[in-house]
Amino acid sequence: MRYTVRPMRPGEYPLLDEFLYQAIFLPEGTSPPPRDIVNRSELQIYVQNFGQYEHDRCLVADVDAKPVGAVWVRIMNDYGHIDSETPSFAISLLPQFRGQGIGTALMRAMLQKLRDEGVKQASLAVQKQNYAVKMYRSCGFETVGENEQEYIMLCRLDDPD
Repeated sequence: MRYTVRPMRPGEYPLLDEFLYQAIFLPEGTSPPPRDIVNRSELQIYVQNFGQYEHDRCLVADVDAKPVGAVWVRIMNDYGHIDSETPSFAISLLPQFRGQGIGTALMRAMLQKLRDEGVKQASLAVQKQNYAVKMYRSCGFETVGENEQEYIMLCRLDDPD
């Protein structure tokens, strides 16, 4: 599948609500939550006023000139929060585009962008059952904390590859 990775344009920021919804991990046999779940404050921190803060960054993957995936970072007090200098990741693909390497390409592109900007590390939280854990590890993230359901992962960007 041919795709391109590019910065998200400000006029596309409203798409982040859909990508946030698609980022919700559903264990096997779980019904999807109602779409308005993204309006909860603990999820809105990922998208509310996106682009208005200095450390907000977003890349999208396009297939046929249409965004099919997004990776975005911002410094926020989310589930994967490390400190006030460490951006937290969110990543999502539309279901029909998963498992084709697009997510890995998005992650690697954002990690390189952050590295180029002098960011020292980035974090994320992921449910232990999520198949993406393997991909995060392959991109350089390591587990630095955990609770019953999630890993807190960190990628040190100032380490040589």
